[in-house]
Amino acid sequence: MNDLFNAAGLEDGAPRPLADRLRPARLDDVVGQDHLLGKGAPLRRMLDGGRLSSIILWGPPGVGKTTIARLLADESDLAFEQISAIFSGVADLRKVFDRAKARRSTGRGTLLFVDEIHRFNKAQQDGFLPHVESGLVTLIGATTENPSFELNAALLSRAQVFTLNRLGDAALEALLKRAEAEEGRSLPLTEEARAALRAMADGDGRFVINLAEDIFAEPADRKPIAPDELGAIVQRRAPVYDKAQESHYNLASALQKSIRGSDADAALYWAARMIVGGEDPRFVLRRLVVIASEDVGNADPHALPLAVAARDAYDFLGQPEGEIAIGQLVAYLATAPKSNRSHVAFKQAKAAARETGSLSPPKHAMNAPTKLMKSLGYSDGYVYDHDTADAFAGLDYFPPEMERRVFYKPSSFGFDKEIAKRLEFWDRKRREKSEKAEG
Repeated sequence: MNDLFNAAGLEDGAPRPLADRLRPARLDDVVGQDHLLGKGAPLRRMLDGGRLSSIILWGPPGVGKTTIARLLADESDLAFEQISAIFSGVADLRKVFDRAKARRSTGRGTLLFVDEIHRFNKAQQDGFLPHVESGLVTLIGATTENPSFELNAALLSRAQVFTLNRLGDAALEALLKRAEAEEGRSLPLTEEARAALRAMADGDGRFVINLAEDIFAEPADRKPIAPDELGAIVQRRAPVYDKAQESHYNLASALQKSIRGSDADAALYWAARMIVGGEDPRFVLRRLVVIASEDVGNADPHALPLAVAARDAYDFLGQPEGEIAIGQLVAYLATAPKSNRSHVAFKQAKAAARETGSLSPPKHAMNAPTKLMKSLGYSDGYVYDHDTADAFAGLDYFPPEMERRVFYKPSSFGFDKEIAKRLEFWDRKRREKSEKAEG
Protein backbone atom coordinates (compact mmCIF):
# COMPACT_ATOMS: atom_id res chain seq x y z
CA MET A 1 0.00 0.00 0.00
CA ASN A 2 2.75 2.42 0.95
CA ASP A 3 5.56 1.01 -1.22
CA LEU A 4 5.92 4.12 -3.35
CA PHE A 5 5.73 6.38 -0.31
CA ASN A 6 8.39 4.40 1.57
CA ALA A 7 10.56 4.14 -1.51
CA ALA A 8 10.77 7.90 -1.50
CA GLY A 9 12.55 7.71 1.86
CA LEU A 10 9.61 9.07 3.87
CA GLU A 11 8.38 7.72 7.18
CA ASP A 12 4.85 6.42 7.65
CA GLY A 13 4.04 9.33 9.93
CA ALA A 14 5.08 12.00 7.44
CA PRO A 15 2.40 13.96 5.56
CA ARG A 16 1.08 12.07 2.56
CA PRO A 17 -0.78 13.44 -0.45
CA LEU A 18 -4.52 12.90 -0.37
CA ALA A 19 -4.43 10.84 -3.57
CA ASP A 20 -1.97 8.43 -1.93
CA ARG A 21 -4.10 8.13 1.21
CA LEU A 22 -7.17 7.37 -0.91
CA ARG A 23 -5.49 4.72 -3.03
CA PRO A 24 -7.85 1.68 -3.03
CA ALA A 25 -6.80 -1.28 -0.89
CA ARG A 26 -9.06 -3.74 -2.74
CA LEU A 27 -10.30 -4.11 -6.29
CA ASP A 28 -13.83 -3.64 -4.98
CA ASP A 29 -12.83 -0.08 -4.01
CA VAL A 30 -11.90 0.91 -7.58
CA VAL A 31 -14.58 3.19 -9.01
CA GLY A 32 -15.87 3.50 -12.55
CA GLN A 33 -14.54 0.20 -13.93
CA ASP A 34 -17.29 -2.27 -13.05
CA HIS A 35 -17.31 -3.53 -16.64
CA LEU A 36 -13.90 -5.09 -15.90
CA LEU A 37 -13.95 -5.65 -12.14
CA GLY A 38 -17.60 -6.27 -11.25
CA LYS A 39 -19.10 -9.68 -10.64
CA GLY A 40 -18.77 -11.79 -13.78
CA ALA A 41 -16.60 -9.17 -15.51
CA PRO A 42 -13.45 -10.32 -17.39
CA LEU A 43 -10.74 -9.39 -14.86
CA ARG A 44 -12.85 -10.67 -11.98
CA ARG A 45 -13.32 -13.99 -13.77
CA MET A 46 -9.58 -14.24 -14.31
CA LEU A 47 -8.91 -13.78 -10.61
CA ASP A 48 -11.70 -16.10 -9.49
CA GLY A 49 -10.37 -18.77 -11.84
CA GLY A 50 -6.79 -18.31 -10.66
CA ARG A 51 -5.57 -17.71 -14.20
CA LEU A 52 -4.34 -14.13 -14.46
CA SER A 53 -2.76 -13.72 -17.88
CA SER A 54 -0.78 -10.88 -19.44
CA ILE A 55 -2.97 -7.88 -20.23
CA ILE A 56 -2.85 -4.36 -21.62
CA LEU A 57 -4.85 -1.70 -19.77
CA TRP A 58 -5.85 1.03 -22.19
CA GLY A 59 -7.49 4.21 -20.95
CA PRO A 60 -7.12 7.94 -20.30
CA PRO A 61 -5.03 9.33 -17.44
CA GLY A 62 -6.27 9.07 -13.87
CA VAL A 63 -8.69 6.15 -14.22
CA GLY A 64 -6.82 3.60 -12.09
CA LYS A 65 -4.46 1.67 -14.37
CA THR A 66 -1.55 1.60 -11.89
CA THR A 67 -3.82 0.90 -8.93
CA ILE A 68 -5.53 -2.01 -10.70
CA ALA A 69 -2.19 -3.55 -11.64
CA ARG A 70 -0.95 -3.33 -8.03
CA LEU A 71 -4.15 -4.85 -6.65
CA LEU A 72 -4.09 -7.65 -9.23
CA ALA A 73 -0.62 -8.54 -7.97
CA ASP A 74 -1.86 -8.52 -4.36
CA GLU A 75 -4.87 -10.71 -5.07
CA SER A 76 -2.80 -13.13 -7.18
CA ASP A 77 0.01 -13.32 -4.60
CA LEU A 78 2.54 -12.14 -7.18
CA ALA A 79 5.53 -9.93 -6.49
CA PHE A 80 4.91 -6.49 -7.96
CA GLU A 81 7.55 -4.92 -10.19
CA GLN A 82 6.90 -1.52 -11.72
CA ILE A 83 8.82 0.32 -14.42
CA SER A 84 8.05 3.26 -16.68
CA ALA A 85 8.83 3.09 -20.37
CA ILE A 86 9.71 6.78 -20.22
CA PHE A 87 12.54 6.36 -17.72
CA SER A 88 13.62 2.71 -18.18
CA GLY A 89 15.83 0.97 -20.68
CA VAL A 90 17.18 -2.49 -21.51
CA ALA A 91 19.43 -2.57 -18.43
CA ASP A 92 16.45 -1.91 -16.13
CA LEU A 93 14.44 -4.66 -17.78
CA ARG A 94 17.31 -7.10 -17.43
CA LYS A 95 17.44 -6.46 -13.68
CA VAL A 96 13.67 -7.02 -13.41
CA PHE A 97 13.91 -10.33 -15.26
CA ASP A 98 16.87 -11.43 -13.10
CA ARG A 99 14.85 -10.75 -9.95
CA ALA A 100 11.90 -12.63 -11.44
CA LYS A 101 14.12 -15.66 -12.11
CA ALA A 102 15.37 -15.61 -8.53
CA ARG A 103 11.79 -15.49 -7.23
CA ARG A 104 10.65 -18.30 -9.49
CA SER A 105 13.35 -20.51 -8.02
CA THR A 106 11.60 -20.03 -4.66
CA GLY A 107 8.17 -20.75 -6.13
CA ARG A 108 6.82 -17.20 -6.39
CA GLY A 109 5.75 -15.45 -9.57
CA THR A 110 6.18 -11.84 -10.68
CA LEU A 111 3.74 -9.33 -12.06
CA LEU A 112 5.59 -6.76 -14.16
CA PHE A 113 3.70 -3.49 -14.59
CA VAL A 114 4.99 -1.33 -17.45
CA ASP A 115 3.56 2.18 -17.43
CA GLU A 116 3.35 4.00 -20.78
CA ILE A 117 4.31 0.74 -22.51
CA HIS A 118 3.67 2.31 -25.92
CA ARG A 119 6.80 4.44 -25.39
CA PHE A 120 9.00 1.36 -25.84
CA ASN A 121 10.20 0.86 -29.42
CA LYS A 122 9.60 -2.31 -31.44
CA ALA A 123 12.83 -4.02 -30.34
CA GLN A 124 12.14 -3.27 -26.68
CA GLN A 125 8.58 -4.57 -26.97
CA ASP A 126 9.88 -7.73 -28.63
CA GLY A 127 12.16 -8.18 -25.61
CA PHE A 128 9.14 -9.02 -23.44
CA LEU A 129 7.99 -11.89 -25.62
CA PRO A 130 10.22 -14.79 -24.41
CA HIS A 131 9.65 -13.90 -20.77
CA VAL A 132 5.89 -13.66 -21.22
CA GLU A 133 5.78 -16.94 -23.17
CA SER A 134 7.86 -18.78 -20.58
CA GLY A 135 5.67 -17.48 -17.76
CA LEU A 136 8.60 -15.80 -16.05
CA VAL A 137 6.49 -12.66 -15.69
CA THR A 138 2.83 -11.80 -15.99
CA LEU A 139 2.93 -8.59 -17.96
CA ILE A 140 0.51 -5.75 -17.39
CA GLY A 141 1.08 -2.82 -19.69
CA ALA A 142 -0.64 0.53 -19.30
CA THR A 143 -1.18 2.90 -22.20
CA THR A 144 -3.19 6.00 -23.00
CA GLU A 145 -2.82 5.31 -26.74
CA ASN A 146 -4.67 2.87 -28.96
CA PRO A 147 -2.74 -0.44 -28.68
CA SER A 148 -3.70 -1.34 -32.24
CA PHE A 149 -1.50 1.50 -33.48
CA GLU A 150 1.20 1.66 -30.82
CA LEU A 151 1.99 -1.94 -29.82
CA ASN A 152 3.54 -4.75 -31.85
CA ALA A 153 1.20 -7.38 -33.21
CA ALA A 154 3.34 -10.10 -31.61
CA LEU A 155 2.93 -8.54 -28.17
CA LEU A 156 -0.79 -7.95 -28.67
CA SER A 157 -1.28 -11.58 -29.63
CA ARG A 158 0.07 -12.63 -26.21
CA ALA A 159 -1.93 -10.18 -24.10
CA GLN A 160 -5.59 -9.33 -23.75
CA VAL A 161 -6.52 -5.68 -24.13
CA PHE A 162 -8.94 -4.22 -21.61
CA THR A 163 -10.32 -0.71 -22.04
CA LEU A 164 -10.74 1.44 -18.93
CA ASN A 165 -13.48 4.04 -18.96
CA ARG A 166 -13.08 7.74 -18.43
CA LEU A 167 -14.57 8.31 -14.98
CA GLY A 168 -18.15 9.54 -15.15
CA ASP A 169 -19.82 12.07 -12.91
CA ALA A 170 -21.00 9.46 -10.38
CA ALA A 171 -17.51 7.97 -10.04
CA LEU A 172 -15.94 11.40 -9.52
CA GLU A 173 -18.55 12.24 -6.90
CA ALA A 174 -17.75 8.98 -5.10
CA LEU A 175 -14.09 10.01 -4.97
CA LEU A 176 -15.00 13.42 -3.57
CA LYS A 177 -17.04 11.77 -0.83
CA ARG A 178 -14.11 9.51 0.04
CA ALA A 179 -11.89 12.57 0.22
CA GLU A 180 -14.36 14.21 2.60
CA ALA A 181 -14.48 11.10 4.76
CA GLU A 182 -10.68 10.97 4.89
CA GLU A 183 -10.44 14.64 5.86
CA GLY A 184 -13.36 14.44 8.27
CA ARG A 185 -15.16 17.45 6.80
CA SER A 186 -17.12 18.51 3.75
CA LEU A 187 -15.68 20.46 0.87
CA PRO A 188 -16.71 24.12 1.18
CA LEU A 189 -18.52 24.18 -2.17
CA THR A 190 -21.95 25.11 -3.38
CA GLU A 191 -23.72 22.37 -5.37
CA GLU A 192 -23.02 24.29 -8.58
CA ALA A 193 -19.32 24.65 -7.72
CA ARG A 194 -19.13 20.95 -6.83
CA ALA A 195 -20.52 20.09 -10.27
CA ALA A 196 -18.07 22.53 -11.86
CA LEU A 197 -15.21 20.86 -9.98
CA ARG A 198 -16.14 17.47 -11.40
CA ALA A 199 -16.34 18.98 -14.88
CA MET A 200 -12.87 20.50 -14.45
CA ALA A 201 -11.45 17.05 -13.73
CA ASP A 202 -12.57 15.85 -17.19
CA GLY A 203 -12.86 12.20 -16.13
CA ASP A 204 -9.49 12.06 -14.31
CA GLY A 205 -9.88 10.64 -10.78
CA ARG A 206 -6.39 11.58 -9.64
CA PHE A 207 -6.95 15.12 -10.80
CA VAL A 208 -10.28 15.52 -9.00
CA ILE A 209 -8.66 14.38 -5.74
CA ASN A 210 -5.83 16.86 -6.23
CA LEU A 211 -8.39 19.60 -6.84
CA ALA A 212 -10.17 18.59 -3.64
CA GLU A 213 -6.87 18.77 -1.76
CA ASP A 214 -6.37 22.34 -2.99
CA ILE A 215 -9.82 23.27 -1.72
CA PHE A 216 -9.26 21.60 1.67
CA ALA A 217 -6.33 23.99 2.07
CA GLU A 218 -8.85 26.82 2.26
CA PRO A 219 -9.90 27.95 5.78
CA ALA A 220 -12.38 25.49 7.27
CA ASP A 221 -14.78 28.23 8.31
CA ARG A 222 -14.93 30.02 4.99
CA LYS A 223 -18.27 30.44 3.23
CA PRO A 224 -19.10 27.92 0.46
CA ILE A 225 -17.20 28.56 -2.75
CA ALA A 226 -19.30 29.57 -5.76
CA PRO A 227 -18.44 28.53 -9.33
CA ASP A 228 -17.04 31.96 -10.24
CA GLU A 229 -14.59 31.74 -7.30
CA LEU A 230 -13.50 28.20 -8.09
CA GLY A 231 -11.21 29.13 -10.97
CA ALA A 232 -9.15 31.40 -8.73
CA ILE A 233 -8.46 28.52 -6.33
CA VAL A 234 -7.88 25.54 -8.60
CA GLN A 235 -6.45 25.21 -12.07
CA ARG A 236 -8.68 23.86 -14.80
CA ARG A 237 -7.48 20.61 -16.34
CA ALA A 238 -6.71 20.91 -20.05
CA PRO A 239 -8.91 18.55 -22.10
CA VAL A 240 -7.20 15.32 -23.11
CA TYR A 241 -6.32 15.96 -26.74
CA ASP A 242 -3.13 14.89 -28.45
CA LYS A 243 -2.93 16.44 -31.89
CA ALA A 244 -0.57 13.72 -33.10
CA GLN A 245 -2.39 10.72 -31.72
CA GLU A 246 -5.73 8.93 -31.72
CA SER A 247 -7.86 11.63 -30.10
CA HIS A 248 -6.96 13.89 -33.03
CA TYR A 249 -8.58 11.45 -35.44
CA ASN A 250 -11.45 10.47 -33.13
CA LEU A 251 -12.64 14.05 -32.77
CA ALA A 252 -12.21 14.76 -36.48
CA SER A 253 -14.30 11.66 -37.19
CA ALA A 254 -16.96 12.74 -34.68
CA LEU A 255 -17.10 16.18 -36.35
CA GLN A 256 -17.58 14.76 -39.84
CA LYS A 257 -20.14 12.16 -38.77
CA SER A 258 -22.12 14.74 -36.80
CA ILE A 259 -22.30 16.98 -39.88
CA ARG A 260 -23.17 14.02 -42.10
CA GLY A 261 -25.90 13.13 -39.62
CA SER A 262 -27.25 16.73 -39.70
CA ASP A 263 -26.65 17.17 -35.96
CA ALA A 264 -25.65 20.83 -35.91
CA ASP A 265 -25.31 21.10 -32.13
CA ALA A 266 -23.06 18.05 -31.84
CA ALA A 267 -21.00 19.23 -34.81
CA LEU A 268 -20.45 22.63 -33.18
CA TYR A 269 -19.45 20.87 -29.95
CA TRP A 270 -16.84 18.64 -31.61
CA ALA A 271 -15.41 21.53 -33.60
CA ALA A 272 -15.16 23.52 -30.37
CA ARG A 273 -13.51 20.57 -28.59
CA MET A 274 -10.83 20.47 -31.25
CA ILE A 275 -10.19 24.21 -31.10
CA VAL A 276 -10.20 24.35 -27.28
CA GLY A 277 -7.88 21.33 -27.22
CA GLY A 278 -5.27 23.22 -29.23
CA GLU A 279 -5.93 21.85 -32.71
CA ASP A 280 -4.74 24.01 -35.58
CA PRO A 281 -7.92 25.68 -36.91
CA ARG A 282 -6.59 25.17 -40.43
CA PHE A 283 -6.78 21.39 -39.91
CA VAL A 284 -10.43 21.79 -38.90
CA LEU A 285 -11.08 23.96 -41.96
CA ARG A 286 -9.40 21.44 -44.28
CA ARG A 287 -11.68 18.75 -42.90
CA LEU A 288 -14.72 21.01 -43.39
CA VAL A 289 -13.76 21.65 -47.03
CA VAL A 290 -13.64 17.88 -47.55
CA ILE A 291 -17.05 17.50 -45.90
CA ALA A 292 -18.54 20.21 -48.12
CA SER A 293 -17.64 18.17 -51.19
CA GLU A 294 -17.88 14.61 -49.88
CA ASP A 295 -21.03 14.78 -47.76
CA VAL A 296 -23.00 17.82 -48.94
CA GLY A 297 -21.91 17.65 -52.55
CA ASN A 298 -24.28 18.82 -55.25
CA ALA A 299 -27.28 18.75 -52.93
CA ASP A 300 -26.06 22.25 -52.07
CA PRO A 301 -23.43 23.52 -54.53
CA HIS A 302 -22.92 26.62 -52.36
CA ALA A 303 -21.34 24.53 -49.60
CA LEU A 304 -17.92 24.13 -51.21
CA PRO A 305 -17.39 27.82 -52.10
CA LEU A 306 -18.58 28.77 -48.60
CA ALA A 307 -16.06 26.34 -47.09
CA VAL A 308 -13.26 27.82 -49.17
CA ALA A 309 -14.43 31.32 -48.21
CA ALA A 310 -14.38 30.36 -44.50
CA ARG A 311 -10.80 29.14 -44.92
CA ASP A 312 -9.82 32.42 -46.55
CA ALA A 313 -11.69 34.41 -43.89
CA TYR A 314 -9.77 32.63 -41.14
CA ASP A 315 -6.45 33.35 -42.85
CA PHE A 316 -7.45 36.99 -43.22
CA LEU A 317 -8.87 37.51 -39.72
CA GLY A 318 -6.72 35.23 -37.58
CA GLN A 319 -7.61 34.50 -33.95
CA PRO A 320 -10.10 34.89 -32.40
CA GLU A 321 -12.36 36.48 -35.04
CA GLY A 322 -11.52 33.81 -37.60
CA GLU A 323 -13.25 31.22 -35.44
CA ILE A 324 -16.56 32.96 -36.19
CA ALA A 325 -16.25 31.77 -39.79
CA ILE A 326 -15.56 28.23 -38.57
CA GLY A 327 -18.72 28.23 -36.47
CA GLN A 328 -20.78 29.62 -39.37
CA LEU A 329 -19.44 26.96 -41.73
CA VAL A 330 -20.03 24.07 -39.31
CA ALA A 331 -23.64 25.18 -38.75
CA TYR A 332 -24.22 25.62 -42.50
CA LEU A 333 -22.80 22.22 -43.46
CA ALA A 334 -24.69 20.39 -40.73
CA THR A 335 -28.02 21.92 -41.79
CA ALA A 336 -27.48 21.64 -45.56
CA PRO A 337 -29.12 18.87 -47.63
CA LYS A 338 -26.72 15.97 -48.08
CA SER A 339 -25.62 13.96 -51.09
CA ASN A 340 -22.47 11.92 -51.58
CA ARG A 341 -23.50 10.79 -55.07
CA SER A 342 -20.80 12.74 -56.92
CA HIS A 343 -18.17 11.36 -54.52
CA VAL A 344 -19.41 7.79 -55.03
CA ALA A 345 -19.64 8.32 -58.78
CA PHE A 346 -16.03 9.46 -59.01
CA LYS A 347 -14.82 6.45 -57.02
CA GLN A 348 -16.69 4.16 -59.41
CA ALA A 349 -15.29 6.02 -62.39
CA LYS A 350 -11.75 5.58 -61.03
CA ALA A 351 -12.38 1.86 -60.60
CA ALA A 352 -13.57 1.67 -64.23
CA ALA A 353 -10.53 3.63 -65.38
CA ARG A 354 -8.21 1.16 -63.68
CA GLU A 355 -10.17 -1.74 -65.15
CA THR A 356 -10.28 -0.54 -68.78
CA GLY A 357 -6.71 0.69 -69.08
CA SER A 358 -5.60 2.98 -71.93
CA LEU A 359 -8.67 3.11 -74.18
CA SER A 360 -8.68 6.10 -76.52
CA PRO A 361 -11.52 8.61 -76.66
CA PRO A 362 -13.88 8.41 -79.65
CA LYS A 363 -12.61 10.28 -82.71
CA HIS A 364 -15.28 12.99 -82.43
CA ALA A 365 -14.05 13.84 -78.89
CA MET A 366 -10.50 14.66 -80.05
CA ASN A 367 -9.24 17.85 -81.68
CA ALA A 368 -7.50 17.76 -85.06
CA PRO A 369 -5.04 20.68 -85.13
CA THR A 370 -2.82 19.06 -87.81
CA LYS A 371 -3.42 17.56 -91.26
CA LEU A 372 -2.17 14.21 -90.11
CA MET A 373 -4.68 14.11 -87.28
CA LYS A 374 -7.47 15.12 -89.65
CA SER A 375 -6.43 12.34 -92.00
CA LEU A 376 -6.67 9.89 -89.13
CA GLY A 377 -10.27 10.92 -88.52
CA TYR A 378 -9.76 13.04 -85.43
CA SER A 379 -12.80 15.25 -84.79
CA ASP A 380 -14.90 13.37 -87.40
CA GLY A 381 -18.57 13.43 -86.51
CA TYR A 382 -18.29 16.07 -83.82
CA VAL A 383 -21.32 18.33 -83.47
CA TYR A 384 -21.01 21.64 -81.61
CA ASP A 385 -23.68 21.30 -78.93
CA HIS A 386 -24.45 25.03 -78.77
CA ASP A 387 -25.57 24.92 -82.40
CA THR A 388 -28.34 22.41 -81.68
CA ALA A 389 -31.90 23.20 -80.65
CA ASP A 390 -31.53 21.99 -77.05
CA ALA A 391 -27.80 22.78 -76.78
CA PHE A 392 -27.34 19.02 -76.74
CA ALA A 393 -26.08 16.98 -79.67
CA GLY A 394 -26.46 13.63 -77.93
CA LEU A 395 -23.03 12.23 -78.80
CA ASP A 396 -21.54 9.36 -76.81
CA TYR A 397 -18.18 10.30 -75.30
CA PHE A 398 -17.18 6.91 -73.87
CA PRO A 399 -14.40 4.96 -75.66
CA PRO A 400 -15.86 3.04 -78.64
CA GLU A 401 -14.71 -0.27 -77.11
CA MET A 402 -16.50 0.44 -73.83
CA GLU A 403 -20.22 0.26 -73.14
CA ARG A 404 -21.80 3.27 -71.48
CA ARG A 405 -21.89 3.08 -67.70
CA VAL A 406 -23.92 5.09 -65.24
CA PHE A 407 -21.76 6.37 -62.39
CA TYR A 408 -23.59 9.48 -61.27
CA LYS A 409 -27.04 8.93 -59.78
CA PRO A 410 -28.13 12.14 -58.02
CA SER A 411 -30.19 11.90 -54.88
CA SER A 412 -33.65 13.40 -54.38
CA PHE A 413 -32.33 16.03 -51.95
CA GLY A 414 -31.66 19.70 -52.52
CA PHE A 415 -30.19 20.74 -55.85
CA ASP A 416 -29.47 17.09 -56.68
CA LYS A 417 -33.15 16.83 -57.71
CA GLU A 418 -32.63 19.43 -60.44
CA ILE A 419 -29.51 17.67 -61.67
CA ALA A 420 -31.44 14.38 -61.84
CA LYS A 421 -34.05 16.03 -64.08
CA ARG A 422 -31.35 17.28 -66.45
CA LEU A 423 -29.66 13.88 -66.62
CA GLU A 424 -32.98 12.24 -67.36
CA PHE A 425 -33.64 14.74 -70.17
CA TRP A 426 -30.21 14.24 -71.74
CA ASP A 427 -30.43 10.45 -71.41
CA ARG A 428 -33.78 10.47 -73.21
CA LYS A 429 -32.39 12.66 -75.98
CA ARG A 430 -29.35 10.39 -76.33
CA ARG A 431 -31.59 7.31 -76.64
CA GLU A 432 -33.78 9.02 -79.23
CA LYS A 433 -30.70 9.90 -81.29
CA SER A 434 -29.39 6.35 -81.03
CA GLU A 435 -32.78 4.86 -82.02
CA LYS A 436 -33.05 7.25 -84.94
CA ALA A 437 -29.57 6.30 -86.17
CA GLU A 438 -30.37 2.58 -85.91
CA GLY A 439 -33.72 3.07 -87.70
